Amino acid sequence: MREGSLDAPIRHPIPWQDPDYYDETRLDAELRRVFDICHGCRRCFNLCDSFPRLFDLIDASETGELDGVKSSDFKPVVDACTLCDMCFMTKCPYVPPHEWNLDFPHLMLRCRAVEHAKGKTGFMARQLTETDRNGTLAGLAAPLANWATDTGNALTRPVLQSVAGIHREAALPKFHGKTLTARARTDRPAVNAAAPAHGRKAVIYATCYGNYNNPEIGEATRRVLAHNGVETEVVYPGCCGMPQLEQGNLPRVAANAKSVAAALRPWIDKGYDVIALVPSCALMLKFEWPLVVGDDANVEALSRSTFDVSEYIVSIAKKEGLAAGLRPLDGGVAVHLACHARAQNMGAKAAEMMRLIPETDIAVVERCSGHGGSWGVMTENFETALKIGKTAARQVAKSGKTYVASECPLAGLHIGQGIERLDEDAAEVRVTPHPVILFARAYGLVG
Repeated sequence: MREGSLDAPIRHPIPWQDPDYYDETRLDAELRRVFDICHGCRRCFNLCDSFPRLFDLIDASETGELDGVKSSDFKPVVDACTLCDMCFMTKCPYVPPHEWNLDFPHLMLRCRAVEHAKGKTGFMARQLTETDRNGTLAGLAAPLANWATDTGNALTRPVLQSVAGIHREAALPKFHGKTLTARARTDRPAVNAAAPAHGRKAVIYATCYGNYNNPEIGEATRRVLAHNGVETEVVYPGCCGMPQLEQGNLPRVAANAKSVAAALRPWIDKGYDVIALVPSCALMLKFEWPLVVGDDANVEALSRSTFDVSEYIVSIAKKEGLAAGLRPLDGGVAVHLACHARAQNMGAKAAEMMRLIPETDIAVVERCSGHGGSWGVMTENFETALKIGKTAARQVAKSGKTYVASECPLAGLHIGQGIERLDEDAAEVRVTPHPVILFARAYGLVG
């Protein structure tokens, strides 16, 4: 037996339709097997709060070993996992194909799937995951919705905390009355026929965040691609299901996967690449969906055809070459690499993309923001999330760069709040929702 595997990590399909997957006796046995290995290893102690909670729980038991811990005490460990995948991707030496076969994030997912199947997911928690409904309704009265969710609103935020469990100080994304898909129908940037990559075609999967909360990401992407000769269309059949994945609602994830993949398949058949605007959504399309519905031909085709936006621009630069026109961004850029971008196993594409801008100093921040999707805004998690993200916030603040951007817009919001808590001088740092916006600015395509 080798201490650690030297082979590339692999992930097994998620057998959510097998009754044994929900068998609590089998689940407890697997939790104890994995937790015992983790307790003896401890390489993940500094990644998230799951591991400190686990180690403290075992160390404080009467025996100092896992046999002294009741299974009913495991829940705080499960709840602290943000499904960032960093333990699987960067730390654990025992992931498959190693014979110990550890996949901590997917084991935590299994725990949540069991809870969800038992009806233990709270009503308000379920409502927060309805991103398409919430985005559509909020967009009808976007100024009112943004007023109500503003952290400075002493009238509504305490109510939101009491009713929905969202911490009153947690920054929340804004809504727009005109979605990205609506804007795309009337705003079609001219395609540069002289660009080296002319002839490429891509369909932009808007994602719920890009569609309802920050259309600027999609608009910047279209302008950059058009300038580089790429014909684009914007499509949004529905949410990728990441919010439901976080809660273990795997039947809903499977339904979303099949629906969205079926809608995007005709574009793939016509020769279009698929670009996802948000790393979490790209991760779902590329890797998580095939593990949930691996028998679906549309899902498999979509997985092979999907690119993260930064990944796609870097591929143009390497294969055909970029169109001229990039100008330096004075003062440099600090780029935060999101966990779900790193989990795509494609390399630091956002950093590669920003280094394509001439004479621009790039600082790369790889530490976790602590946000974890909706996890970090909840009342019971907010302070912990800021603590986890403090290192990333400090690195961004100390970089001294004029521009700051995170691949994950939610991570960017969270880092911004973390910087505000460091010291008064750092409070002026503004985080751009995505590096592609700065790339478009370097081209002079956006203000």
